[in-house]
Amino acid sequence: MTGKLYLCATPIGNLGDMTPRVVETLQMVDLIAAEDTRNSIKLLNHFDIHTPMTSYHEYNKVEKAAALIEQMNAGKNIALITDAGTPAISDPGEVLVKMCYEAGIVVTSLPGAAACITALTLSGLSTRRFCFEGFLPADKKEKKAILEDLKKESRTIILYEAPHHLIRTLEELYETLGDRRLTLCRELTKKFEEITPTSINDARERFGSEEPRGEYVLVIEGKSLAEFKKEQEQDWQNTPIEEHMQMYEAQGIDRKEAMKRVAKDRGISKRDVYQYLIALENSIKS
Repeated sequence: MTGKLYLCATPIGNLGDMTPRVVETLQMVDLIAAEDTRNSIKLLNHFDIHTPMTSYHEYNKVEKAAALIEQMNAGKNIALITDAGTPAISDPGEVLVKMCYEAGIVVTSLPGAAACITALTLSGLSTRRFCFEGFLPADKKEKKAILEDLKKESRTIILYEAPHHLIRTLEELYETLGDRRLTLCRELTKKFEEITPTSINDARERFGSEEPRGEYVLVIEGKSLAEFKKEQEQDWQNTPIEEHMQMYEAQGIDRKEAMKRVAKDRGISKRDVYQYLIALENSIKS
């Protein structure tokens, strides 16, 4: 029989968040694949876990995944852990999971701590709809494209950032998104946990004179519905009403309904649309 891959969530700070099921699984499997074995050995020692470890990280994720799959095909059970939190979230574990499915290996997840969800619930911002971007890419063009997409995002946004990049990221967020509500989270679940409801601009000013310390989770307010609607209406102002009508009529929508939709898009009355079209027809005839 083939082995199985266990995705084991580990604490993001407080060791008390390690679940008994994860401890039992890490003791039971044949091998633990860890992001940094030097870091993970401290966790294993704390819970008296003596299972052999091997490294699995960003720089060996493809070739090592193939080697791990070979071992699982031979019948070994393997657990995947990260330095902190749930494997495969902003983590090379996603590659191993994908390759396991392609190889017919069974994968299961043992849930636990995740910094993104912990920060979201502490943020005071809307939790009904949210998007997770993780760390923004280092490539400038790719980062700019993502930020432009986030500018239009109406859901709550969650980002991760390292302390030495925080100030630059705040500047880029302010430049692209403008000033929005922001909750900064650091040292989550630890003794000196810090949750700071603020704004992008206020955070910029704060870290202009204060050095960021520790890894940060940024929870950012999405674009409001009113702001989104206002921008849409402004966009339509640059489109002649007759072209706006043609767009709907080309979809097979009758003229009466098209006028109704155009009026709604532009924030004007249906009568205004009608009068404009009549005046246009008269001017063409004359």
